[in-house]
Amino acid sequence: MAAATPFSFPDPPLDSAGAADAQPALLAALAERLARGAGEVVARLRAEAQDVAALGITTKSTDTDLVTAADRASEQYIVSALRSARPADGVRSEEGAHAPATSGVRWVIDPIDGTVNYVLGLPHHAVSIAAQRDGVTIAAAVHDVAAGRTYCAATGSGAFADGRPLSGPRAVPLAHAVLGTGFTYDAAERGRQGAVLARVLPRVANMRRLGSAALDLCLVADGQLDAFYEYGINDWDVAAGVLVAAEAGATVSGLRGRPAAAPFVAATGPMAAAEFFALLEQIGADRIGMPG
Repeated sequence: MAAATPFSFPDPPLDSAGAADAQPALLAALAERLARGAGEVVARLRAEAQDVAALGITTKSTDTDLVTAADRASEQYIVSALRSARPADGVRSEEGAHAPATSGVRWVIDPIDGTVNYVLGLPHHAVSIAAQRDGVTIAAAVHDVAAGRTYCAATGSGAFADGRPLSGPRAVPLAHAVLGTGFTYDAAERGRQGAVLARVLPRVANMRRLGSAALDLCLVADGQLDAFYEYGINDWDVAAGVLVAAEAGATVSGLRGRPAAAPFVAATGPMAAAEFFALLEQIGADRIGMPG
């Protein structure tokens, strides 16, 4: 197992749900532990599956929006552990788990971000867990299942990958930047996203479409992508990755004065930020779903 991050701490007592226990670093350590544990569940189920049919695949919003038995098992693992460790906290998870908070802390969970990659046997998929207070993410962990690497962040404490401090994307102008992006499951919206991409590509060095917004934001934090933008994401896709990227020093935001949150998030280094965000606003990268 990879080295523990600076946020690691002994397993919390099962009744540790009070406000005094809601320091960001403690919540980040708990998120890290749960993300790694869920990642082990996800990896084991994929290894044990004899074929794709054994993954228990169903669909959600469209025929290409997949959910597997591993998504549900990962969610159950995380939610059950949170209910034991912090029963007064709220939960919002992609596969439907929901509970209101009485502690002021809510956990936003993506049991597998990149389910299609997981089904296909592609390595870019992750477990994403964020702790929020008053709707603001204060602690986060994103576990790269295939690599066995965990990205963690807590407000004001920086971002780390298995204990290694992250320093954000390269200091390059937009013309030299390699960007990541993603596409929705709605065919019409993908067509409009393609039109936006066609206007971005001539202004940058190149583009990658890897299939997990949570991990893409962590790659920006780790300097492996220079920028990222995506329309059509949900909070559980990016709540953790946004904090990791921001704590690593990336400029992370929505457009037109909006915060970095669903349905649009963008991130890049300070050198390219002004030009990057101006370009995205000019071409309406955050208005894909709007009529007209």
